[in-house]
This record gives sequence, structure tokens and C-alpha cells, in this order.
Amino acid sequence: MSDFTPDAIRNIAFVGHGGSGKTSISEFLLYSSGEINRIGTIAEGTTTSDFNPNEIERQISIAASPLHFVWKNTKVNLLDTPGYSDFIGGVKSSLHVSDTAIIILKGAEGVEVGTESAWEYIQKLELPAAIMVNKLDNEHSKFESTVAVAKERLSNDVAVVSFPVNEGINFNSIIDVIKMKKFTFSDPKSKKVSEEEIPAEFKEKAEQLRNELVEKVAESTEDLMEKFFEEGTLNDADFARGLKNAIIARSLIPVFAVSAEKGAGLFDFIDFVVEYLPSPVDRKPVVAKKVDSDKTLEVKCDPNAEPSLLVFKSMSEAHVGELSVFKVYSGTLIPGMDLFNEERNKPERLGQLYILNGHNRTEVSKLLAGDIGAVVKLKDTHTNNTLCSKSLGIILPHIEFPKPVIRGAVIPKTKGDEDKISTGLHTVHEEDPTLGVKYEPELGQTIISGQGELQLGLAVKMLKDRYKVDVDLAEPRIPYREAIRGVCESAEYKHKKQSGGRGQFGHVFLKIEPLPQGEGFEFVNAIVGGVIPGRFVPAVEKGIRELMDKGILTGSQVVDIKVTLFDGNFHNVDSDEVSFKIAGSQAFKKGFLAAKPVLLEPIYDLAIKVPEEFMGDVMGDISSRRGKISGMEAEGPFQIIKAKVPLADLYKYSTQLRSLTSGRGIHSRSFSHYEPVPKEVESKIIEEYNKAREEDS
Repeated sequence: MSDFTPDAIRNIAFVGHGGSGKTSISEFLLYSSGEINRIGTIAEGTTTSDFNPNEIERQISIAASPLHFVWKNTKVNLLDTPGYSDFIGGVKSSLHVSDTAIIILKGAEGVEVGTESAWEYIQKLELPAAIMVNKLDNEHSKFESTVAVAKERLSNDVAVVSFPVNEGINFNSIIDVIKMKKFTFSDPKSKKVSEEEIPAEFKEKAEQLRNELVEKVAESTEDLMEKFFEEGTLNDADFARGLKNAIIARSLIPVFAVSAEKGAGLFDFIDFVVEYLPSPVDRKPVVAKKVDSDKTLEVKCDPNAEPSLLVFKSMSEAHVGELSVFKVYSGTLIPGMDLFNEERNKPERLGQLYILNGHNRTEVSKLLAGDIGAVVKLKDTHTNNTLCSKSLGIILPHIEFPKPVIRGAVIPKTKGDEDKISTGLHTVHEEDPTLGVKYEPELGQTIISGQGELQLGLAVKMLKDRYKVDVDLAEPRIPYREAIRGVCESAEYKHKKQSGGRGQFGHVFLKIEPLPQGEGFEFVNAIVGGVIPGRFVPAVEKGIRELMDKGILTGSQVVDIKVTLFDGNFHNVDSDEVSFKIAGSQAFKKGFLAAKPVLLEPIYDLAIKVPEEFMGDVMGDISSRRGKISGMEAEGPFQIIKAKVPLADLYKYSTQLRSLTSGRGIHSRSFSHYEPVPKEVESKIIEEYNKAREEDS
């Protein structure tokens, strides 16, 4: 494959709800351009995009798949993204490196929850966009109403570029309102398209849509608006220039009528991609951070500049190792080039360079600015890392991955598998950074977190399939805290042990009182007159601290407490640090239990975004989880419900929310504060803890 300069590259990402046809459209485009010699199907598990065994088994895309093809001397890099919300990280990373987002809608269902989520990211990244209305061969397809809903719920800048002639099960013809021609598509495998004049019965509709498109283009700049008012239209050259500029400026979102199954409308679409969608040089330069100062630097898409790239995806293959997929932001990359990872302060040497179609690699001799490629076995570079020349010294903008909304504890079925589990989960995290992995010493559990049950379940399945490790996924323990609400003026404990020879002796008096929330621990030495020698005082504090870490009621950390050591006694021979450590911890335990102990639980802030018709069900469910509604606000057709809910009642909440809202509800969560557990719940937690201790012993 020849080298492609930035102006001859198009980077597009297919996004949309699950089942909208992103993978099938991708497959047809690869076939039509000659990249593959047969059209694979999802049902047979033979598509280029969905090559992972789990994708083939479940017939859904799980990871974003990098693809490419050449059309009319232009290289199109296509990122086929997952539609299922558990794998939203692949959507975010793909949009981050794309120059245009292509939103795929189903002709019957129209704008769905996956569409709305993707649209939010597109807006945030200020990406140019286009819409493909797919599955127009569905008997329930409604092209016009789908376009109307897209205008209402996505953007009023939507404008039809092609529309169906015979929508429904026999759909095979479109009318292109730019070329003002009718195109009929034969069997997809034949790649044949016939062109003819627009039939009389569609002439008026085509002209109306053409005029709407011209007016939209004219509105994009003042000079075009003046020409439009003077002449009543735009000539072909002005229209073509204005159309591309309007898309780049995000003031126009073209809409295409297509069917992946029939191949209808797709040649028309890809012609448009090459002709009118922005190349990397048409976009604004990316603003990067300089590592040696607070300054920023505009990184222009120039093949002759200092090289820089961002790794936006990692793939792990059994016989190859880790494959880093990246976008070149500036310069020209060649194998053997030395670059530097400023974030990790590590040098990297590029090995062989590849371009990808799914897991199929093609070696290339160079990659220019604006292009997308891959390299094998970088030592210290991972997803979201920048590589650049040492002299450039920049960090490119990071992909903003979503915060986790679900947690699970990984429980090994066999002792000794911990290292394999750690290695396996690290690999999963590299491939999908939205899957968090952390060992929590306080809980004694490895916790994985992510966007949904399916994502966590697949991580566990990968451990079994790839690393031959069986684990269970359980509800994580809750990091409760123990505190007091009262004061114990005097807690005494005398540790005395005599067993022949030197004994043990330590005697202490403690005052125990609560501190304001968040203050932690304060130890005060109020000993006077040397009743306890100074060398033994640190041992008393150490005993108290160790017990606070272990907990008294439920094995949870004790917090926000002040302890004053004010009296005691010692023995000239038998007293030592161990004796006073034991005396300190036991006196603290007595005083803690006498000072109105309480169990505190973590409370989380929830922001739940739902269509208005589901508000009642969602609010009722929040109440059943001991949650408190703190506010509501409207956002378009949605309502944002804000609530505070105990973490103990949020296990698998994302799954329940999807069930309550037909998949249209989403939520985010963040830690808020700790507050006392209701007494009846506290008693149950303490009882379960004591029962578990008895069983373990």
C-alpha cells in the first residue's frame, strides 16, 4: 500500500446502539473496496470486525475494531465500535482519534439509548458528524419519522442527502439529492449500481430536499449567503466547497438512506466520505501539554514535523503479545525510530509498523501524520500514553474514560492462582481501560469494576479461557467504618502475666471521645509524674492503632476518635513495650464499647439520567434501597435524578436500572460521605460478621 498524505486520509468512527448494523456496513465497505474477497456475516461469525471468540459466540461487538480500505485514492480508516453500553470505552477511545463520527440508526427503532450516549460524546469532542439510517429493508422501517426524531433529539442541523425510493422489504433504490440521480443496487456481491434520472413522482420531493440542503450550506458562511440571495441558488463549485465547510464547522449533519443487507446506498455514502468529510488537516490542531513547563503547544498534522502519536487501544494476541494501536498526530513514523514516553519517562524503539483490518495485519514501511496504525511489543507504553521525539516533549490530550458503575469481588476457586489472576486481569485492563482492577487490603479482596455485568462476566470468562483459572464473581465486602458517639471518661486495663521467670506487666487508663467526621485519630499523652515511663507510651499508641485498623464491631476501621492516656502503672522488672501495647489495645476496646459505638456506611452520590416516563419506577426503586432523592433537573427529553444511596444497596444497580427503563437509563456514581447505619441493619451486619468468624475458626 502506498503512503497516504494527511489530505488523502479520512478517519471515521461508526457509533450507535447495539444491533444497528455497524459491523455489517463495515463488512460491505471492505468487500466493495476490494480489501476482502467475501462478505462475512455476524450469524456465521465470519466478519472482519468481530473476530474475538466471545464476539462470535454472543454475536455482538465487544471491542472497537480498527479497519481500513482505499476508495478513489483516499485511505479510509474506519473504527467499528461496540453498541452495548458495557463497552462504552471502545466508543470513547475511537471518537477521540476520529475526524468524523458516523451515527448508525435503525430505520424502525430510530434514536435509541446507545445513540444518545454516543451523541453526548460527539458533542463534548466537538466532532463533525453524519447519520446513516440503516435497515430500510425492514418492513416496519420509517425513514422520514426517523429523520424527524433525529432532528428533534440530536440536532436541528440534520439534512437529508439521500432518501429511499422503495422503503420496505424490497428496498434497493435511493435518490441522491446532491447528484440528483436515482441509484438502484443489485445483489451486494456483484458491486453493480445502475444510475438513472429521478422518476417524475419523486422529482418534487428531491428538489425540495435539495433546496433545503442548499439553504443549509448557504447559511454556513456570509459570502455563500450573499451569493444565494443574489442568484437564488449556489453553483456546483460553491455548493461543494460550502457543504464540506459546513460539515467541518458542525453546522450540517448529512443523512444517508442505506441497507447493509442489500448494500443499497453504501456506494453513495463512501463517495461522500471521500468528497466531503474532513481529512485530519481540515480539523483544528490538537493542543498538547509541554512536559517541562505549564505551556501548551498546537500540534499540527504535518508529516514533516517532529513525530508524535497517541496509543488509543491495546490488543493482546497469544502468539504476538501486546499490539499497541495508535494515531499519528504529527511527523512520519518508520520502524526502528526512537521515541520517548514522557509520562513514564521511558524511551521506546518502534518495531515493525502495521495497518489493521480486525486482527489481520499488513506491514508498512512508514506512517504519516493523520494515519492510524499499530506496533508490536512496546515495553513501557500503554493505552492513553503519548510517544514523541525527545526534543518535542509533549503529552497529547487523554481519552476520558467513564468512571465505573458496578463492582465485583474476584474469589479464586483454587489457592495459589493469585499470580495468574493478577496477570490475566492486568491484560484485560490493558485491552479495556474501563475495567478497573484493584486489590483492597482492607477488604482482603481483589475488586474489579466497570460499566456492567456483561463486562465483568467476560473478564472472568477470559481468565478461564486464556489463563485456565476458575474464579467466582461475588458481591464485594463493604468498607464500613466504626466510630463512637459518646465519651468514656476512664477505660482501664491491667495486663499481668506471670509464668516463671520474668513476667509481663502494663497498666493504663484511657479517656476516649469522638472527633468530628474526617478528623481521623488523635493520641494525647497526659501522663504526669512518670507513672508510665516515656519509653512505653509509644507502645500504648501502637496497640490502639493496630486495633483501630482491625476493628471491633465488624472488623472495620475505627475512625474519628481521640484517645488520652492519663494514668497507669508499671513494674520495674516485668514491664516492657509488649505489655503496654496489649494493655493499650484492651483498654481501648473496653472504652470504645462503652462510648456508644456506631457502625458507619459509605454513602454514594448518584446521578441517574432517565426518560421522563420512567421517573416514578426509578424513584421508587431508589427508596427501596434506603436512598434519598436530593434533587431533579430536566435535560432535553430526559430527567436527571440526584440521590444519595448506601453502597451496600447498589450492588448490580446498573443492571436493575436498565431493566426498569428498557435500557434507556444510565447513571454515574461517586463517593459522598459516611453516615451511621440504621440500628436494625447494624445488628444484622454485626451478627453476620460474628457468625462468619465462628465458621472460619
